[in-house]
Amino acid sequence: MVTVFRQCLLTLLFFSPVAFSELCNPQDKKVLLQIKKDFNNPYLLASWNPDTDCCQWYCVECHPQTHRITSLVILSSVPETNLSGPIPPSVGHLPYLETLQFHKLPKLTGPIQPTIANLTKLKELYISWTNISGPVTHFLAQLTNLQFLDLSFNNLSGPIPSSLSQLPNLLSLRLDRNKLTGPIPDSFGSFKRSGPSLLLSHNQLSGPIPASLANIDPQRIDFSRNKLEGDASMLFGRNKTTQMVDVSRNLLAFDLSKVEFPTSLISLDLNHNKITGKIPVGLTAVDFLQGFNVSYNRLCGEIPQGGRMQKFDVDSYFHNKCLCGSPLPNCN
Repeated sequence: MVTVFRQCLLTLLFFSPVAFSELCNPQDKKVLLQIKKDFNNPYLLASWNPDTDCCQWYCVECHPQTHRITSLVILSSVPETNLSGPIPPSVGHLPYLETLQFHKLPKLTGPIQPTIANLTKLKELYISWTNISGPVTHFLAQLTNLQFLDLSFNNLSGPIPSSLSQLPNLLSLRLDRNKLTGPIPDSFGSFKRSGPSLLLSHNQLSGPIPASLANIDPQRIDFSRNKLEGDASMLFGRNKTTQMVDVSRNLLAFDLSKVEFPTSLISLDLNHNKITGKIPVGLTAVDFLQGFNVSYNRLCGEIPQGGRMQKFDVDSYFHNKCLCGSPLPNCN
């Protein structure tokens, strides 16, 4: 990540007030105290004492010159101290916020808070490992400064909004480990050429992968464990610089023989699909390949010799129709 977050572990300890020089913006302080009140647990966020400078509070960072709140990061690894209930509406009243994170808060429920749409300076939004539910809301497309959007490990449902492609600065989109349905939006092919990374695994997405994704060159693609069908060859190409592709455990069916792979690949996982053809000789030129799995497909022919193809064990190749050659048994 571009930003290094200050770790904020919620605690039952009370932090005693000390002498201070007030730097925090009074309105921001009022909003933070309202957030604490909305969570309705006086033992939590104990350092948020109205008699102290809110720029010194845990979970909070201020701009060094303006002293406006720019970061709010609330996470917990201690179940007994988890915040509960919905994301407070007052979160949307911190106009200079650039980073907002709620992480590992299993008692956080309700929808994605609509007032987040007011945070037009937001660059990083992480709501992960919670129990928020409902749709991935269209208003997120209004946050045009977003670079990182992570809504993984939640209970979100419904389709992926096509409007997310309107985020011009997005570098990474994580929607994995939810209950999302429907297709991958065709509009995702209109993202800028270099990205973003698309991590959509462990959902219930269906239909074909849009051909328009041939237009983009993300660093990472993970569409694994969905119900996607048809062709995935558009994700690859000799001129791309993609490093990781995982489309395992889908219903994909295409001829692997005709695919040209980027030499930048570090990890390629195609297991548990209906892919046919031969393993292309071009994969021997992928010098930095560290992870490779084409098992449980319908591949045939001899495994190409050279490169890193023989560095992978039998598990990477087995349960194919008639694949042979090292590390599998010799071809007849």
